[in-house]
Amino acid sequence: MKRSIRTKRTLRATALSAGVLALALALPNAPALADEPAPAPRVDLRVLILSDGGPATSAIAAELDGAGTPYTLVNLLDTGRPVINAAFLADTVDGRPRAKYQAVVLPNDSPFGSGSYEMTALADYEKTYAIPQVDAYTYPRPQAGLQTPVPISGGYSGTLDGLQAQVTTAGKSGAFGYLDGAVPFEDNSPTVSESYGYLARPAVGADYTSYVDAQVPGTTTRGSLVGEYRHDNRRELVVTFAYSQYQQQFRLLARGIVDWMTQGVRLGASRNYFAVHVDDVFAADDRWDSTLNCTPGDVDCQPGQGTSDPIRMTVDDVRNAATWSEQRNFKIDMAYNGGGSDEYRDEHDNTDATADEFIAKRADFRWLNHTYDHSFLGCEQDVTVVPWKCATNPDGSTRYVSQSFISHQISDNQQWGEQAGLPLEADELVTGEHSGLKLSPQQPNDNPNLAPALAANNIAWLGSDMSRDPSQRPVGPALTVARYPINIFYNAGHVAEQVDEYNWLYTSRAQGGSGICEDLANTTCLDAPLDTATGYDDYIVPLETRIALSHVLANDPRPHFMHQSNLAEDRIGYPVLDGVLNTYEGLYAANTPLVNLRMKDIGKELSKRAVWDTAVKNGTANAYRIGDAVTVNAPTGLDVTATMPTGSVRDLPAGPTAFGQPYAGTVSGWATPTAGSGGITLSLPPALAPLATAPRGSTAHGAEHAPVRIAPRTPVPAALLRPMAVVGH
Repeated sequence: MKRSIRTKRTLRATALSAGVLALALALPNAPALADEPAPAPRVDLRVLILSDGGPATSAIAAELDGAGTPYTLVNLLDTGRPVINAAFLADTVDGRPRAKYQAVVLPNDSPFGSGSYEMTALADYEKTYAIPQVDAYTYPRPQAGLQTPVPISGGYSGTLDGLQAQVTTAGKSGAFGYLDGAVPFEDNSPTVSESYGYLARPAVGADYTSYVDAQVPGTTTRGSLVGEYRHDNRRELVVTFAYSQYQQQFRLLARGIVDWMTQGVRLGASRNYFAVHVDDVFAADDRWDSTLNCTPGDVDCQPGQGTSDPIRMTVDDVRNAATWSEQRNFKIDMAYNGGGSDEYRDEHDNTDATADEFIAKRADFRWLNHTYDHSFLGCEQDVTVVPWKCATNPDGSTRYVSQSFISHQISDNQQWGEQAGLPLEADELVTGEHSGLKLSPQQPNDNPNLAPALAANNIAWLGSDMSRDPSQRPVGPALTVARYPINIFYNAGHVAEQVDEYNWLYTSRAQGGSGICEDLANTTCLDAPLDTATGYDDYIVPLETRIALSHVLANDPRPHFMHQSNLAEDRIGYPVLDGVLNTYEGLYAANTPLVNLRMKDIGKELSKRAVWDTAVKNGTANAYRIGDAVTVNAPTGLDVTATMPTGSVRDLPAGPTAFGQPYAGTVSGWATPTAGSGGITLSLPPALAPLATAPRGSTAHGAEHAPVRIAPRTPVPAALLRPMAVVGH
């Protein structure tokens, strides 16, 4: 086992009746010092989650999963579960006391009942090793540091839909300092109660500090939703509202909950990412026909049906995109088809002012190879029927587009971009419609000619459709990077077209729609068609903004995509992009910026995460802390990811070097162990205080009620709150 070069240090510790020593970071009111110093305890960087199967503990587990933070989950409903006792929680390693878990998450403040053997064991463990406890969702009562939520005590219980909560001064100075202040609760449906919880004041005499509060309806009093209760040499984070992992209010607070319970010292890391690809640049997109309910020129119309009326960006649209990018300080990735410009020049006396303007402003954007002329690169399509099908050979086998054709589509577009001076990364590719990759139901397998064509062109990163092919997987030498489709259609340049097609897809046959929403199990139908004048701004934009923002707040780096048609004519793409950026800026502090990566960097991040997650789950990557030294054990070649307090350094043979990059009030990032080292060692800032420590809360005075044990109300199942499935190009 690897040992930190700093573990020989000893820290003065407090004597406890059991003879086990508290951490140097013990609570201020710990017992007096012993005569003889002893080894500081080792605390493993792993979280213990005791779950009752409810959504609150599941949400915290999902947050740890997403960050790559190790945890052990015990299902309290499982009759074969381990007993929570001293031996389960702690032991001794090499003569040093070891705490097996750095934090404990409970479904509520006392899941075993007051005075139970297991609750007593947990309390003793937390006191001995200064281990924080999170009450994932609990009823306010004096045992949790709060008055019961009745009007006489200035409390409230009931729905919290649309509540405007706020991070307090204490919260901003501690673990929730990455937020700007506002914590709005979702209210997505006027007919569904989405959130339930309690607002309560501190109990009389309780040492309680509120980190997130809100005004009690009908009063000027503010009640706590999240706060720290200090008692009996223990620290609890008390949460008094119900949530699921998908709800915005939890997503906003999840980082702070984890930072509080780990003191910002943990394996794993998270960021808020947002990247946007705009496909078909230099080409034109076919237009939706509101009479035919299909797209003339594309495969959803019968051959020869309707008249093609393509949508293509103009010079003014290009200038607007560049100005928008500069003003928002946000780079758009332009996925280009050079053949679209060549075709336009052939038809317009060798002129293409739009392409010329794009090329002149090429430094304002990032660029992606989207193939030369957007050809379909999977099976050869038989478009004599709707929906189309794969053409077949005489023996009945699928007829595929050739390797040579695919290779030319890649290389010709690469050469076009190089000649135009576009700043490219030659190993990135997005095929037209993600073609060549499997596409159900017509083409259940990848085109077998795709992988060798990718190899011939040294492609390492290949865009895929998140709604069809979500997992990162190898295709020859390349790894896929799934992209989220924003549900703004490729064949819509005007608001009215977008709403009309939306109504066709998402209303029932009885309402005049296609009925597709009735046929697909993962799609819901609109109650009634949207108004073509107001439906876009009132319904589609808020919905797509909320969906995209949910990805941003979930530590998900995968990009989103729309089409050049959406930046033309009515420029219908911008309201969603502005909605995401404006909402984000209103919620997060300046120390937590959006991270905007290009596709290959997103692919690398996803790839490293997959390897890391496997190592964490099989136990080959682990870590522990002794005083201000952190030791990470990891196999050779494994990139390690961790989050540490600002000022942490990595110990190297050549001397200490700063660890990670600043983000959200901590530092985090990836580090590669040196050859033969077996891991990495980190030194925390001297005399580090627990990040969750806050000024002692003021004592609230008022009527004190007898303890009441009331189970918190269960939140609305997340399935009832899911948005409609995306259907589009």
